[in-house]
Amino acid sequence: MNGPKVTVIGSMNMDLVVKTAAIPKLGETVFGQSFSTLPGGKGANQAVACARLGADVKMVGCVGNDAFGTELIATLRNEGVNTSYVEPVPHCSTGIASINVQEGDNSIIVVPGANFAVTREVVAKAEEAIKQADIVLLQLEIPLDAVTEAVNIANKYKIPVIVNPAPAQILPKELVDKITYLTPNEYELAILITGQPVVESSFNEMMSQLPGKVVMTKGSNGAYFVDHNLELYHQQAFKVEAVDTTGAGDTFNAAFAVQIAKGNSVKEAMTYAAMASAISVTKFGAQGGMPTAKDVDKWKTKLEETGR
Repeated sequence: MNGPKVTVIGSMNMDLVVKTAAIPKLGETVFGQSFSTLPGGKGANQAVACARLGADVKMVGCVGNDAFGTELIATLRNEGVNTSYVEPVPHCSTGIASINVQEGDNSIIVVPGANFAVTREVVAKAEEAIKQADIVLLQLEIPLDAVTEAVNIANKYKIPVIVNPAPAQILPKELVDKITYLTPNEYELAILITGQPVVESSFNEMMSQLPGKVVMTKGSNGAYFVDHNLELYHQQAFKVEAVDTTGAGDTFNAAFAVQIAKGNSVKEAMTYAAMASAISVTKFGAQGGMPTAKDVDKWKTKLEETGR
């Protein structure tokens, strides 16, 4: 492929998705509307999204030596993702995510399984994949030691790094300093900056503590960036009829990474990512709705023609 080289290091899950009209209360049983097993995990999702958007993608991660693991690897290969650095782990189950979808929104329980077998040593084996990348994309569904190792290797070869800090956790300052871009939502940003889940100060104030480094996503309100001059930039979300928001954040991160890897500006990357994520929520499944580069280009042309 001639696209930008993206190395994704992260989780691989099988999503067990229940579509329901009502989420049960504790002790309550309700009837669901449908059930599906769908490939997921933030790492795998972002790898698939990058590949569909034209990137040359290498995936680094672990699966169990089971049917789910075999299926996840096959899915990535079918999407054109290089899985040479995906390790099956014996005596360990593949990670799963139990997802309840209600009225286009979702609640998720993740069982990490083999994702927690992504150690420093596993990442170190992928040094060549990191060295050859135009950008490295990470999330926090694998151990922090592995994330730190990946960032250190990328820094060694001066490769830019994007970290999607989800699930939310406090990151050491020395690690944050080595990361090129962080892409939290408002809750994750509060954890990063204050160590508390409660947003007491404005997100503008929090982002200003890491100027030029944070692209904060805010759902239907779009995304925000504070540059090195402490000027706030707002990328509005594009209005669509949402069917399933499960993969929206992963699509945004992937699209942003691909555009930065191509050498585009943060603002250009945010606009493209907002378009891609808007398209993604119009279909069911984390990976099911992820658009191709042609999809985004057609959508962009339609927006320009209609003026909205």
